[in-house]
Amino acid sequence: MDRIVNPFHSGALSTGTPRGPANSRSKLMPIDEGVKREILARTDIAMLIGGYVQLKKRGRDLVGLCPFHNERTPSFHVHPEDGYFKCFGCGAAGDAIAFLRKLENLDFLAALRTLGARAGVALEEESPQNARRRSERETIYEANRLAARYFSRMLASREGAYARAYCEERGLSAAVIERFSLGYAPDRWEGLTAELAAAQIDPSVSVKAGLIKPSQRGGHYDFYRDRLMIPTYSTTGEIIAFGGRALGDAEPKYLNTQTTPVYTKGHHVYALNLARRAVGSDGALIVVEGYLDCIALHQAGFENAVAALGTSFTEDQAHELRKYAEHIFLCFDADIAGENAADKAINIAIRTMEHAGTSIRIVALPPGSDPDTFVRANGAPAFRELLESAKPSIEFKLEREVARLRDGFESPAVLARKGEALIREMTPMAEWDKWRVFVAQGLRIDPQDLRNSRFLSNANNFVPRYATTGARMSRHAPLATHPSAFEREVLAIMLDDPALLAEYAQLIPAHRFEHDLYRSVYERMLAHADHLGTPAEVFALFADDDTSVDLLSSLRHRADKATVKYAGTEERRMHLDRIAARLQLEDEEKRYQELSQRIDELAVSGQGVSPGLRNEFEVLASKLKGGGERKKHGAQKA
Repeated sequence: MDRIVNPFHSGALSTGTPRGPANSRSKLMPIDEGVKREILARTDIAMLIGGYVQLKKRGRDLVGLCPFHNERTPSFHVHPEDGYFKCFGCGAAGDAIAFLRKLENLDFLAALRTLGARAGVALEEESPQNARRRSERETIYEANRLAARYFSRMLASREGAYARAYCEERGLSAAVIERFSLGYAPDRWEGLTAELAAAQIDPSVSVKAGLIKPSQRGGHYDFYRDRLMIPTYSTTGEIIAFGGRALGDAEPKYLNTQTTPVYTKGHHVYALNLARRAVGSDGALIVVEGYLDCIALHQAGFENAVAALGTSFTEDQAHELRKYAEHIFLCFDADIAGENAADKAINIAIRTMEHAGTSIRIVALPPGSDPDTFVRANGAPAFRELLESAKPSIEFKLEREVARLRDGFESPAVLARKGEALIREMTPMAEWDKWRVFVAQGLRIDPQDLRNSRFLSNANNFVPRYATTGARMSRHAPLATHPSAFEREVLAIMLDDPALLAEYAQLIPAHRFEHDLYRSVYERMLAHADHLGTPAEVFALFADDDTSVDLLSSLRHRADKATVKYAGTEERRMHLDRIAARLQLEDEEKRYQELSQRIDELAVSGQGVSPGLRNEFEVLASKLKGGGERKKHGAQKA
């Protein structure tokens, strides 16, 4: 089953040959095709072209005036999901490399170097050794393509009748089988082996690809036999691995490609090549455990579903998903194994994704079900309801830990101490009071008991670990493991409209950013505010900082809500004013908590509260709550 090739793939572009003597040099320097693909995969073509052309959203495309010919009516289209542009006026078309070559009059190598620098991919002359490795990788890609065609042909053959019946039993339509390139490995020992040999694929390469195995009696035999075959594609469109699902009682149930020169187990995400195009304006991806869970969700209309490729969810997969989604829904099987997988996935997601601004929600399936069986039995609307009721990761984890505590038959005092420890370990300091109410309800105790429980043990036992679990964060990172919404919104707005930087430098100072990376980017933008007027100039400022460019690209790529909802300068000012007011309020609430804790400590130690301290506390309590409950509580303390 052949895949459709993008007609605008860089290898087949024709957008004019740039002038200059460097062309001959480009031809002499061999380029690693894998490096080129990586550069294109990391390049946000909308952001690149947006630095030269004013683009406006039109459906799934971006439209503007063509930079290559004079026109009054926009006919220049950018397709961000597919990574190419096309002008319907002059016919110019191509990928990011072609755009830069044509606009800047660069040769291929110069354009690739420029994009490589932006993407953080070094471009060096290919050594003979690397050329051999590239040749091997390209041959593996070809072997995988031939294998996929073979499996597809076998599924349609007489031998594939049982596999087709299995697909029908699983509710897989012909369209879905074709879209996911499903196939069948027949119960033969040398079927694929002979197919690859006939195509003159070296057996040693087929072995490295994980398609065949050497026999002890000489020769080779097929690795996959009598299995439904599920290919995995890279985000650049190459088949990199296979999963084989047993049709009978054979073990293991799934036989997956191990690490090869083109595939590393735990690094890739199944169906991301399809799901990234369906992320849409809500910026969400659904992560499930298995291939067929993912395929079933796609068939039900949830085309933003991906799977962890038969492995536990890994940090590498989390980092990959961060590039494409602002919201992640984890939906694992509702059994013991699924719960254990969910626990690990949540910890990884919080550690590597939430601190970078990606929200994590947990989808709770009924006991004993999985996404595949649930959506087939209950339909898409029921699954959509599960998504809408999905709980934030912190709430989900706290709820489960509280249930374990409640079932332990501890005394109220011990429950309060352990509950407070959970809150301080798992949640940001600014949210402790909110989670005290939540935990207290679950433990059936008074929230104030949680608050006072710190006096039952050494306060050092309550060091919050929530802040420092991020493996990639500095040892000196602040308490928050992920940037707050205001940090993301401020950076997104300032990136879109840098002229506002100087105006809000005092109202929204950099020290209010708790996340290291976001703060450093904002500080640098403020320091150069007088010289920044366009998004392109902001990116140029960080040309030497790949990490910051990745962050800015992510904000731009996701079309952050702030830049969409607050499209005009006045709307942006109104939103920034609201953020500044909220920061002032947070300062006052933080001071209130500090005073409240100090008064608690003085009361426990038997010391008196000074009139100045009491007055400041009462003024803040009155201001924050208008003379409500906090003021009464404060009066009682005083």
